Amino acid sequence: MDVQWLKSSFSDQPEGNCLELAACAGAILMRESDDPGVVVTTTPAKLRAFLAGAKAGEFDGAA
Repeated sequence: MDVQWLKSSFSDQPEGNCLELAACAGAILMRESDDPGVVVTTTPAKLRAFLAGAKAGEFDGAA
């Protein structure tokens, strides 16, 4: 299966480390460019919920 990985233009850092996303068979795949063998799979709805929470500051105290 040919997966087309996408990354944000904001991720164009000299270190080359960035999050890459791909859509495949109704799922969202995520990986780090510096370790492409590790892939995390989620659903579009769960990713939207996570991004909404991050934008709302729900995880600000986690780091």
